[in-house]
Amino acid sequence: MKKRMQKLCLLLALGLVLAGCGKKDDTVEAVQQEESFDTEEEVVDPEPEEVAEPVEEETREGMFRSEITNEWVDESLWGQRPIAVMVDNEKTALPHFGLTQADVVYEMMNSTANDRITRFMCIVKDWNSLTQFGSIRSVRPTNLQIAPEWNAVVCHDGGPYYIDAYLKNPYVEHFSGTFSRVNNGKPREFTEYILPGDLDKNFSSSGFSTTYNEYYQGPHFTFATEANPVDLSEASDAMDCTYIDLPFKHNGSELKYDEASGTYLYSEYGSAHLDPENGNKQLAFKNVLLQDMRFQQYDDHGYMGFYCIDSGRSGYYITNGKAIPVTWSKESDLSITKFFDKDGNEITVNTGKTYIGIVPSDNWGELVIQ
Repeated sequence: MKKRMQKLCLLLALGLVLAGCGKKDDTVEAVQQEESFDTEEEVVDPEPEEVAEPVEEETREGMFRSEITNEWVDESLWGQRPIAVMVDNEKTALPHFGLTQADVVYEMMNSTANDRITRFMCIVKDWNSLTQFGSIRSVRPTNLQIAPEWNAVVCHDGGPYYIDAYLKNPYVEHFSGTFSRVNNGKPREFTEYILPGDLDKNFSSSGFSTTYNEYYQGPHFTFATEANPVDLSEASDAMDCTYIDLPFKHNGSELKYDEASGTYLYSEYGSAHLDPENGNKQLAFKNVLLQDMRFQQYDDHGYMGFYCIDSGRSGYYITNGKAIPVTWSKESDLSITKFFDKDGNEITVNTGKTYIGIVPSDNWGELVIQ
């Protein structure tokens, strides 16, 4: 009996060895699976994420990016301060000459009279290239509070006595009534233009610096790169905007988005605004900024001024067929007007020219964006 038991144990042991060399039985596999639950899972390092290489900023020989538009301009313009030109916007003043050469164009009510007629203030950096610009008209206090934030020399022809106190500010430099007359068959007030040599003469006789002086506040906008432009469609509060009807009753200003050029084309008085000085090109803008602004009427003649120094006021930033609501703030005559998105971040704008429409607060509700 004892010998039988020894043989049986020997055969059983041999069977287990042979089973281990062949296919695992269910019992062994179950034991191994059970043990695997008690074993700490092996940690596998994730594959490293691919990091895009930074795009190297383009450079061009003999050129730099303008601090006003971010467009490429000749290096001879480095440090040159702009001018701020007051342009009449009465229908009799049309056609305007040279305005497609402006970097920034402001449009704002000039008087509460005449259906609240507007006037342009054009910021031009490359003023040496102008062959005819205007026609030029008088200035208002608001312009003398905004032009200093560009360190621009104001070009105008007089103005009401309300401007006198502003002209005394050391950071306000201006040329008044010192430009050429063009015999265009119109009344005298519509005949003054900037012609070649006019600005050289004015800067020379005034002693004003042609380059930025101690009052310069630095670049006005933060620009997106052209490789990675602003895409407002990514914003949660973005809206479509291919048409803007500004509540400027007298001249009926409109901006329509042209997808082919990616710009907003300006029209007024029911027609495209064309520039005969530059091949009848239509006035066009990559960026549109609109400001809701309070104003004060000074007298019964319609003279007025905007409260351009304010904070938390409403507005819109518009580019590439989209718009977002913004707020704007300006702390002083010299400080730069800043625009902020819904999260309080200063906006970034696209490379190109900018239209800034100042809309009276009591007309803000009549603004059409669609």
